[in-house]
Amino acid sequence: MRLKMEMIKRFLPTPDKSFFLFGPRGTGKTTWTQAIFEGALRIDLLSPEVFRRFAARPERLREAVAGAPHKKTVIVDEVQKVPTLLPLIHALIEEKRGMTFILTGSSSRKIKRTGADLLAGRAVVRTMHPFMAAELSSRFDFERALRYGLLPLAWQAKDPDDVLRAYAALYVREEVQAEGLVRNVGNFSRFLEEISFSQAGVLNLSNVARECEVERKVVEGYLGILEDLLLAFRLPIFTKRAKRAVSVHPKFYLFDTGVFRSLRPCGPLDRPQEIDGLALEGLVAQHLRAWNAYGGDRHRLAFWRTRSGVEVDFVIYGPDGFWAIEVKNADRVRDEDLRGLRAFREDYPEAKTLLLYRGQERLKRHGTLCMPCEEFMRGLVPGRLLETWL
Repeated sequence: MRLKMEMIKRFLPTPDKSFFLFGPRGTGKTTWTQAIFEGALRIDLLSPEVFRRFAARPERLREAVAGAPHKKTVIVDEVQKVPTLLPLIHALIEEKRGMTFILTGSSSRKIKRTGADLLAGRAVVRTMHPFMAAELSSRFDFERALRYGLLPLAWQAKDPDDVLRAYAALYVREEVQAEGLVRNVGNFSRFLEEISFSQAGVLNLSNVARECEVERKVVEGYLGILEDLLLAFRLPIFTKRAKRAVSVHPKFYLFDTGVFRSLRPCGPLDRPQEIDGLALEGLVAQHLRAWNAYGGDRHRLAFWRTRSGVEVDFVIYGPDGFWAIEVKNADRVRDEDLRGLRAFREDYPEAKTLLLYRGQERLKRHGTLCMPCEEFMRGLVPGRLLETWL
């Protein structure tokens, strides 16, 4: 099956001013900007020839803009490759020519170091995520999403396995190695494999460093690179008005379930059910993250874990609601599956509790709504309150 990305409407809201659009490669940034801003002046820095021209002489941007006075929208793809363009873009915005600049990027590392302060207040920041189930609508296939993730580049490929296998290598070659982000590319590649074992788990960098046979501070640097490349994120612990001792370490997630599976080694000693469970939790995490981002980042996403090991996978806290969500890779709900949610509600009676599972029917157990995971994903729409449809 092959879908045309331009036929799929994304939930990303369109700002009414200049903006950065960050997102990992393959999430559809270029396709979205082409569809929304037809006829814009486009400068694609992924093109070697274009990159050389603008890297050698950033002032060419002013000339390009002056040469197309009828074009009021300028798109610079992968702007992090030539961050010296940012002061010039800042100046052009300040000149108030009625122009809108859309600056896409698959890495925020150089932007943070050289340009974020220059455009502060002049350009907002938006993020593009993998597909959400509701964006795909009837084309969403839950089992396929669990296996291959929802990265548009892989979702629409004839052979998603091939695309996903090459995905991490592309980043290592074109972002990490080419930009000289690490001294030892081999160590970083081993780190990528090893960090996949931390998916949906409490992050212990000392353990990761030991397995990689490098110092902890090296792993901390590698993790920072991974986050700057937008390939991973950490979920903080929920500590507001904590009534009992809670964990201090965050949880770790790769940004897409398919990318996680492509990095996670599998062998005779690995249980498929365990990897499926991690993939399922990651799929829910990426949906919640996109839902919150596209809805204006109104909520805080976290998880809850006590020192004794009682845990809730996700906590959503914000002006529009307070939810605790547990994810189970099982087709039946057992009372013990609700242990974490019940403990959370004891400490936070204001919270609503939800359990997502692989079954087919909605249930109400001990005050907790239990619903099929697929139904939850299909109904999750940015700007739509959970209370209005759960």
